[in-house]
Amino acid sequence: MNYAYPMDETWSTQEIIDVVNFFSLIEQAYEKKVRRTDLLHLYRRFKEIVPSKSREKQLFEEFKRSSGYSSYHVVKKARESEEALISMT
Repeated sequence: MNYAYPMDETWSTQEIIDVVNFFSLIEQAYEKKVRRTDLLHLYRRFKEIVPSKSREKQLFEEFKRSSGYSSYHVVKKARESEEALISMT
């Protein structure tokens, strides 16, 4: 599928790439499986770019409106799981 990824015009090119990669893994968690370690690594990078919890919630909500996928639930599952692969299917 093709979704509009939330972005901020103040981000550098590398930051945009990293955020898009994070949201792409969220997509993949719903459509197939992703490695838990990859997801948590990209989430940590996402938090370096977006340290504000309120801004994180806004971006997660924008992505959910566009895709129907909950970033919050994927990250929560990855944090709580011991499994190597995460899937929301």
